[in-house]
Amino acid sequence: MPRPSQQLDRRLLAAGAALYPALGCAGLTVRRVAEHAGVRPAMLSYHFGDKAGFLAALLQLRYEQLWQRLTRDDPADQRAVDRLRGALRRLAGFLREERAWVGRLLADALAGEAAVLAFLQRNAPRHLGLLTQLMAEAEAAGDLAPMAPLQRFTMTMGATAAPMLMLPAALHLGLLPPALAAQAGAQVLDEAAVDERIDVLLRALAPPPAPPPSRRRVAP
Repeated sequence: MPRPSQQLDRRLLAAGAALYPALGCAGLTVRRVAEHAGVRPAMLSYHFGDKAGFLAALLQLRYEQLWQRLTRDDPADQRAVDRLRGALRRLAGFLREERAWVGRLLADALAGEAAVLAFLQRNAPRHLGLLTQLMAEAEAAGDLAPMAPLQRFTMTMGATAAPMLMLPAALHLGLLPPALAAQAGAQVLDEAAVDERIDVLLRALAPPPAPPPSRRRVAP
């Protein structure tokens, strides 16, 4: 009779998720993960094959949470520009809530961790492609002005994702003057600040208003 599942794979993934921001790929050893999960190290090999397989599953699980947020169903009749606005808000919200995770991910990528590089190469085109598609649809609908796609994309990421990635790093390294650091949340990271930047961005990307109709002067 087979043994009932104890969901050990989920316990191991939960342990990895808790440890990863502090330890990164290098410090996330099989033994430490197993100890945190309260299981034998052999269970990690049984469920994931090896550490590389475990890291791939761990990173992918967290990414799928982001993907589900980005692609959640919007009303069928919603304008493309409003779908874009919603996706940008959800992306910024994820980066704000998971900034410890994302910061460690970027640090591991810069360190050349093979598991992270493979993960990013596999998944980054998914959400970046989704945002690019939404921008193209908004342009086709007349809500965004015609622009080179990469130019518009870099402007969009500079207003939304980049501050959520760069400011926590600057705060962690103590690079900001105290007066600016004290305002980091209200002026950059908070939901209201994100919404304000997205509003300004979309206004800047919108087509210019049509000129008023010219009035013919009536001869006396």
